[in-house]
Amino acid sequence: MSDKYGVQNDPYCWPGTTVLTNELGIREEARLADAEAEFAAVALERIEIEAPPFNLAYLRLLHRQLFCDVYSWAGELRSVDIAKGTTRFCTASRIAPEAEKVMRTLDQLDIHTLSWPDALPLLVECFGELNIVHPFREGNGRALRLFFEHFLVVNGMGVDWNRVQREEWVTACIAAVACDYSSLVAIFDRCIITTLSHDTA
Repeated sequence: MSDKYGVQNDPYCWPGTTVLTNELGIREEARLADAEAEFAAVALERIEIEAPPFNLAYLRLLHRQLFCDVYSWAGELRSVDIAKGTTRFCTASRIAPEAEKVMRTLDQLDIHTLSWPDALPLLVECFGELNIVHPFREGNGRALRLFFEHFLVVNGMGVDWNRVQREEWVTACIAAVACDYSSLVAIFDRCIITTLSHDTA
């Protein structure tokens, strides 16, 4: 039996099902999705922004804080290879080195010294590449958005991800797999509500 990520006999799922094992004992996908969203929303209110560096350890911490009430493996890197449709995510054995490589680029990105048109594509490319890494078995999108929100806040910016619909996110992330970041750039530009300059010069 394959789950939504194309994993056969997924060790993360209840035996004989495609439902992720969870601390709540839920065995229906729709109920689990609702509960997961509710618990993550509550956890989000408690999470505080920490100082850099913005590395894999910090992303794992955020994931654990978001989902520890639902999944025992929250914050742990996935151990299975996963795919969605025709998109194959990073091989499990390569998650740590590939993520750290992108994190180093992000942590060295000094958006204070760049014009916004130069900084924005670099920021978006880091997001797109980390999305392809897909470090966790579930909850990657929410953890990544929170991670980048913290990065932006530390750099004197604000962001409102509610300005984009889920379908638009998915389409933009799929396009980014083929290194077409234009849709993600448009999303980030719309959602980032304050910047240091937002200059076009």
